[in-house]
Amino acid sequence: MKIEPKTLGYICTTAHPIGCATRVDQDIAAVQAHGVIEGPKRVLVIGSSMGYGLASRIVAAFGCRATTVGVFLERQSAGNRTASAGWYNTAAFSRRCHEAGIPALNINGDAFSAEVKSRTLDCIRTELDGPIDLVVYSLAAPRRVDPSTGTRFSSAIKPIGMPYEAKTLDLMKGEISSVTIQPATDDEIEQTVSVMGGEDWRLWIEALEGANLLADGIQTVAYSYVGPPLIAPIYRQGTIGRAKNDLEETARSLSKKLHPRNGRALVAINKALVTQSSSAIPVIPLYLSILFRVMREKHLHEGTIDQMIRLFANYLTEPEAPLDEENRIRLDDKEMRSAVQEEVLRIWQEISTENLAALSDIERHQRDFLHLFGFQVEGVDYTADVDPAVSMDC
Repeated sequence: MKIEPKTLGYICTTAHPIGCATRVDQDIAAVQAHGVIEGPKRVLVIGSSMGYGLASRIVAAFGCRATTVGVFLERQSAGNRTASAGWYNTAAFSRRCHEAGIPALNINGDAFSAEVKSRTLDCIRTELDGPIDLVVYSLAAPRRVDPSTGTRFSSAIKPIGMPYEAKTLDLMKGEISSVTIQPATDDEIEQTVSVMGGEDWRLWIEALEGANLLADGIQTVAYSYVGPPLIAPIYRQGTIGRAKNDLEETARSLSKKLHPRNGRALVAINKALVTQSSSAIPVIPLYLSILFRVMREKHLHEGTIDQMIRLFANYLTEPEAPLDEENRIRLDDKEMRSAVQEEVLRIWQEISTENLAALSDIERHQRDFLHLFGFQVEGVDYTADVDPAVSMDC
C-alpha cells in the first residue's frame, strides 16, 4: 500500500516505515561520525521510541557500544492501519543493533505500571551481564494511572493564576491567530504534576535499587526545559513548569539516595525542538518556527541527536562538567543566548500570517514535524508500495 501523512491536530495518524528507518539510519550515522564515546555500557531508557529518548538510545548503543533496554508504549500495524512511528523507529534501531552485534532489548507496555517495571527488572536480571549504569527517563504522556491506587491522572497545559493571551500557530495550515487560555484549577495543577513530575522516575529508581540492579557510580538523567520569558506563562510559570519543578526536586532527592553508590541524578535542560509534545502546547510552534530561523542564521541550530551526543560526550562521561546554580545540565545554552532571544522577540512582535514565511522557518518546521512520522524524508520513494507490517524481532 502507499502510505501518506494524515494529520489530525498536533499528531499524524499514519507513519511510514521506510521513512522512519531512514531517519534512524541518519542519526546512527551522525553518532558514528562523531566517534567513540567512553560512556556507560548497560543503559535503561524509559520512553525510548521517539524524540530525546530514541536519540539517547542511539547514542548509547552506537557511541558507547552499550547494551540498551528500551521501554516504550507503541502499537503494531493492523491490516491497512500503519504501526505507530515509535514502533517503526524501534524496529529499525533493533535491526541495526543486531547487524552491529550490539544487544538491544525491548519492553513494550505502559511504563507507569508495576507490571512493566517488573518485566523490565526480570529482563535486566536475566539478559544483561551486570547492573545498569545509566537510567534515562524520557517519558512523555498525557495521562498516568497510579500503580498503587489505580487513580487516573490527566495533565493540563494551562497558565496558573490568570488567563494567558498570546499568538499561536496552526502549524500545518500556516496560520497565526490569537489564543486565550484560562488558568488551571488546583486539581489540574496537581494532576499535571502527578503525570509529568518526578514521582514515576523515583519509583523506577527505587524498583531498580530494591532489586540490586544499579551499578556503583550509577547515573540517572531526566529531561526538562526552561525557555525564555516570552513563553513562560504557558510553560515554566504554568502547570508544566510546576511539574518540571517537581522533576528537578526529585533529582535532588534521588542524588541523596544514590550517594552511597557513588551515584547521582541529573536533569538536563534541553533545547526546544519539534516533538509530538511540543506541538501540543499552544504558542510553542510559533516560537519554534522563529527560533529555528534565528539559530540557523547564526549557525547555532542543533537537532535531537546533536543534543544527545553533546550530553553523553561532554556531561555524562565528565563528572566535573559544569552545571548551573541548580545543578542542572544546560544543553539549551545556545538557544538562551541573549542575541538569539532578542532577535526572536523582535520577530515575534512583527510576525503575522501574511509575513510568516518571510520571518520564520515555517516550511522547515512543517518538514521536521512530518519527519517524526517518517514523511518528507529525503531519498524515500513515497510513491512505492510499502508493507506496513514490520516486525520488531531481528
